[in-house]
Amino acid sequence: MTSAIPLTTTELVVTAGEAPKRLDRFLANRDPALSRSALQRLIEDGRIRINGRVVKPSHKIKPGDTIALEIPRPEPLALHPEPIPLAILHEDDDLLVLNKPAGLVVHPAPGHWSGTLVNALLHHFETQGGSISTIGGKERPGLVHRLDKETSGVMVIAKTDQAHRSLAGQFKHHTIVRVYEALVWGVPKKSHGLIELAIGRDEKERKKFSSRTTRPKPSATEYRVVDRFGHIAAHLSLVPRTGRTHQIRVHLASIGHPVLGDQTYGGRKVRMLSDDLAIPRVMLHARTLGFSHPGTGVYQEFSVLWPPDMEAVQQALWQVARSPQHVRPTTET
Repeated sequence: MTSAIPLTTTELVVTAGEAPKRLDRFLANRDPALSRSALQRLIEDGRIRINGRVVKPSHKIKPGDTIALEIPRPEPLALHPEPIPLAILHEDDDLLVLNKPAGLVVHPAPGHWSGTLVNALLHHFETQGGSISTIGGKERPGLVHRLDKETSGVMVIAKTDQAHRSLAGQFKHHTIVRVYEALVWGVPKKSHGLIELAIGRDEKERKKFSSRTTRPKPSATEYRVVDRFGHIAAHLSLVPRTGRTHQIRVHLASIGHPVLGDQTYGGRKVRMLSDDLAIPRVMLHARTLGFSHPGTGVYQEFSVLWPPDMEAVQQALWQVARSPQHVRPTTET
């Protein structure tokens, strides 16, 4: 006899004013945790019904419809410690601060079930001793925040649940000090500015974030031009005042200066500036992280220089900028 699959049952009512749209598209925008193809399978299996009836994914919802969802709960991942080197900047009984290299995925996800920072942390604590916060669950132990795969820089890991709550509260109330560095396409006209743009998951491309969203959240990023490489690129210092997913990348793209190497938000042009200058990854680095220590209350701040690959791109930009034939990028600012 096969055991029943554990289910999470949810019911929602389509609100007044909602424009008619396909059921699968409506649910994908409402709950980005499930892909549209996964939702289509659930609808076809009869696990998602409208007004008690089994319908097709293309069925058009209308205000007043009651949608019942039976979503199978995934089994927890079996995470294994892996001997991945960690560049530890500080460690005590409450927390660990590290310099994450570009290319390292922070936590397991589809396509990256191993070789992540979480696997490395499990190995570190298994061999060195010590605890790790359980608030993030089995898949995200100790993780208070995250950096994108291609972003390098400072991260803090909570070793106790009390430390996790304290640090999470500081992130929530934006009292954490964060400074990023980026190499961007073109040069902003203003040497200093504030980008304010409400963003959320993009209505059409679920893996992207933009202002074209059904759930916009206020977000703001302060920037300062540190260096100019002719007209082709600039080195910016950035202070995010909020902490939305992909915030810096979306904000810089919105003013016509996407991060170099960020093809998702800048297109192909930001990956190859000349025949001799290919950008290896998203040129974004989390340089500084400051917070009140959850155990002592004392403010602590950690900074790391950007890595060799960004330094190499900077040097190459100087060379291209000095060449007489370099092309001035077109921008929207």
